[in-house]
Parts: sequence; structure tokens; C-alpha cells
Amino acid sequence: MTQEFLIGELARAVGVDAKTVRFYEESGVLPPPSRLPNGYRVYGEKDLSRLRFVRGARSLDIALEDIKEVLAFRDRGEAPCRHVVELLHKKIEEVERRIVELKRLRGELQSLCEAANELPADDIEMKNCVCHLVENQTKP
Repeated sequence: MTQEFLIGELARAVGVDAKTVRFYEESGVLPPPSRLPNGYRVYGEKDLSRLRFVRGARSLDIALEDIKEVLAFRDRGEAPCRHVVELLHKKIEEVERRIVELKRLRGELQSLCEAANELPADDIEMKNCVCHLVENQTKP
């Protein structure tokens, strides 16, 4: 006998809100659930497994569209493993690019702080203070 879950039970079992479960249904990541005569949603163990995968993938910042692709492999009875490995490699590259960007940003912030130490802190017109430096900051 398979276990069935109401939306709140499913959400708790995976560690998300019921609102998140409904969002995943609306976006097509979870299939529409069965309904009880009173209209309550009923989910099975496959839904639990699917939702756990979605939550895990989202925790790795994998995009919902990419998750849909992986689930489509599963739904067609195809192993998605190679595709998932490709997604992970792309995510690593993205993270590495972001690290470079964040290091650059940290350097800019440090430079602004150093420059701010040489300027008055009470320039109401903001012409000769750190606010002026921030205002004139441009992104490369």
C-alpha cells in the first residue's frame, strides 16, 4: 500500500511551504495531484520523491527550467544523469565567474572605504564626501 499525503504533509516531509508545492504544480514541475471528494489535494510517494529532487536541485541554484528538463528525462523513462552532470559543470562555471565578480566588487568597496576615510563625513551637499564617490561610481 502506498502512502498518501495531503499538501501540508507533503510540504512538511520535504521542508517547504504548501505555497511552494502549489507554485511547483502551477509551473509544471509537479503533475496535478489527485483530489479527494472534498477537493483536497492528495499526493503519492512519487510526488514526494519528485519534490525532494526539486528542492535539492533548487538548493544548488539550478534553474527551474533546467529542473523541468531533468524531470522530462525521467518522465520519458530515460536516465537524466549525464544531463545533470552537464548542468553541474555549467553551475560550477557560473559560480567561478561570480566569484571573480565578487572579488572585483570587494576591491571596489575597499577602495571606496579607504577614500572615504580621507573625506569629511558631514558634507550635506554630498560634493566632497563618500556619498559623492558612490554617486559617481560606474560599473565596468
